[in-house]
Amino acid sequence: MVLIGRSRQGICAIFLGENAQELYDQLAVAFPDVELTADRQSLLGELGQVVAFIDKDIAEGVINLDIGGTPFQQEVWQALCGIPAGQMRSYSEIAQHLGVPEAVRAVASACAANVLAIAIPCHRVVRSDGTISGYRWGVDRKRALLVEECGQ
Repeated sequence: MVLIGRSRQGICAIFLGENAQELYDQLAVAFPDVELTADRQSLLGELGQVVAFIDKDIAEGVINLDIGGTPFQQEVWQALCGIPAGQMRSYSEIAQHLGVPEAVRAVASACAANVLAIAIPCHRVVRSDGTISGYRWGVDRKRALLVEECGQ
């Protein structure tokens, strides 16, 4: 199941799960100061684009995203978007890429703060030893995404 949230600027959340109410609750926690309004009809086109992107890892048309986050989180997320499908990087490699090798925990925190599943591919980030660690939408889902993409 996929739940998307949209602001005036674009898609601001893509949540994955098995239960609609749990996804809605996660959205409410992620955006506590926003009045949430369900509007499936106006989101059908964007939802179709997001689902196609999740299924094929190729955007069909432009998906306008409202990234949010702190400047450091945005840097991390931009680096994650540079990881090609089928490849993985460690938290340490991302920190080194950003020129702050001591910021491994901050990179992991930025991954945990990501609310745009798949669009910002934090599932492609693993521990330095290659093992799978936490994922906002569950380690099993992260493992399944990696198996689908990389055969891992």
